[in-house]
Amino acid sequence: MKLLLVEDDPSMQITLQRTLGRRRIDVRICGDGAQALAQWRAVEPDVVALDLSLPNVDGLQVLAQARAEGLRTPVLLLTARGTVGDRIMGLNAGADDYLPKPFDLDELEARIRALRRRSQSAGPEAALNPLQVGGLRFEPDNGAIYHRADLLELTPRELALLKGLMMKPGHAVTKERLFELVFPGETDVQYEAIEVVVYRLRKKLVGTGTVLMTMRGLGYLLRAEG
Repeated sequence: MKLLLVEDDPSMQITLQRTLGRRRIDVRICGDGAQALAQWRAVEPDVVALDLSLPNVDGLQVLAQARAEGLRTPVLLLTARGTVGDRIMGLNAGADDYLPKPFDLDELEARIRALRRRSQSAGPEAALNPLQVGGLRFEPDNGAIYHRADLLELTPRELALLKGLMMKPGHAVTKERLFELVFPGETDVQYEAIEVVVYRLRKKLVGTGTVLMTMRGLGYLLRAEG
């Protein structure tokens, strides 16, 4: 079993790598949020254990980017932030489970193995099922979005925005969540920039059988026409 541990605390890295290694779990280490996605793709882990407090790019941003790219690996969040709000944000961003620090190592192992079993029982084809909204189809295996048989021509930011909306069809996605997907780690970008990307994407969705709606106070919602 292969685990990717995204954690910046060196002592935690060593402890978990040694302890879980003795329990037949191959632990690969990444200590930087900015490098996490590259490691995720390269390692192809069975489970990702992801700390929320990371340098450069925090865990929620890493998770949101991964899900927007179609990476469906089960994710266990590890964090010292113990509030209900943090847990809800993590689960809404696509986490599968949540374990607050400090934690018991036996419980950590049990949760990791449970996530792997759940993923295996679903089968690989379940993780790669395309998402359909109106005339649009998102293929998680290659990260592309199609209108009928044609590849939809989008900029990287438009693509990230549309993926985030298609993961929650018929449900409002907050501006905050979409901003993290579209402008990950870009602290110099004005918050209103998300509205520009929405405006451009909305024009490209004309004739695709989908509507990008603005929900006041809630964010944006993608739904099929009619």
